[in-house]
Amino acid sequence: MRRIAVSVTVVAVAFGLSGCASFIGKSQAKDIAEINVASPELREGKPLPSEYSCRGDQGSPPLRWSSQPLSEAKSIAIVVDSHTSNESAVHWVLYNIPATTTELGPNAAADPPEGSGQAKVTSGKVGYEPPCQNRASYRFTVYTLNGKVDLPGNPELPEVLKKIADKTIARGRLTAVNIE
Repeated sequence: MRRIAVSVTVVAVAFGLSGCASFIGKSQAKDIAEINVASPELREGKPLPSEYSCRGDQGSPPLRWSSQPLSEAKSIAIVVDSHTSNESAVHWVLYNIPATTTELGPNAAADPPEGSGQAKVTSGKVGYEPPCQNRASYRFTVYTLNGKVDLPGNPELPEVLKKIADKTIARGRLTAVNIE
């Protein structure tokens, strides 16, 4: 448990120092364009359907995003995290999604877009780790990046999140509250 707390703290500090600060709030360092994030299965401020939690078997939910065309866009990244009054966790990081991609179907973690990568999440697993906390905020954040996340080997979660933060030029979020 201590390792998870330290990892989450490192992630929060990495985002805070990078100027993106998605994990801990809106950036004050630079203007970030907005992305609209939607899902046929999720609604802003509504509960996460249990089939996308540890009680279900659907894997990651489908997501769609759109924004004004950004000529600097080179790739897309998705970070799913959760927050309770006691802890924070990262449940999925998918990066190097082709910039032309505007949606992912259900369980995209099991069959990610070609050329993309998935980071180890807070639990140490690679891929989508279904949330289990009944009372939490689950944020599905989509980032448009000005380059690819280029890290050798099997990078640790804080390294991947720092690279995403450094390359972010646009972002949007869909937040589910609690689990149905």
